Amino acid sequence: MARMTDQRRRLVLASASPARLGLLRQAGLAPEVIVSGVDEDALSAPTPAELALVLAEAKATAVAALPAAAGALVVGCDSVLELDGEAYGKPADSEEATARWKSMRGRDGILRTGHCVIDTTTGRSAAETASTTVRFGTPTDAEIAAYVASGEPLQVAGAFTLDGRSSPFVDGIDGNHGNVIGLSLPLLRRLLGEHGVTITDLWA
Repeated sequence: MARMTDQRRRLVLASASPARLGLLRQAGLAPEVIVSGVDEDALSAPTPAELALVLAEAKATAVAALPAAAGALVVGCDSVLELDGEAYGKPADSEEATARWKSMRGRDGILRTGHCVIDTTTGRSAAETASTTVRFGTPTDAEIAAYVASGEPLQVAGAFTLDGRSSPFVDGIDGNHGNVIGLSLPLLRRLLGEHGVTITDLWA
């Protein structure tokens, strides 16, 4: 029995996202949260998929270096929406959010979420980007204005989310649902496996 207790590892989420924390808790995990403080605007990459991964790795690396994360498995994630080959994170203001939605409606975008898991006991890292196609609906100008006025699109990558007020404006997705909210649990399971950790061993 003592051996099983010793094997249960601390899990640290290097993100302030309540959506990511909620996904992990719903999957039976009980992560600690340590926010990285990484300046996302200072980082760049050639493609949206690579940018999402660079951001995730930066967050995980920053937190893994902290004494508070010693001995833990650190999970870093970051999401961007790819539209016309460009990467879009959180809109800067209401005007940008409105313009974004008017350009997205009736079209498909790709939500890219970078995932990075660092084992602080070994220093090893496993990372990958998950991609989900999002089919946007056609909200009216009035619906877009009401949604932007709610403030929600200013808090989420791509100015939308599947677990909030914008869900009626998304016709469907092709790929993992959680990935669009902020974290792909199937991918997390595979990355933990690269560290020799079974996700069920982390259940609270």
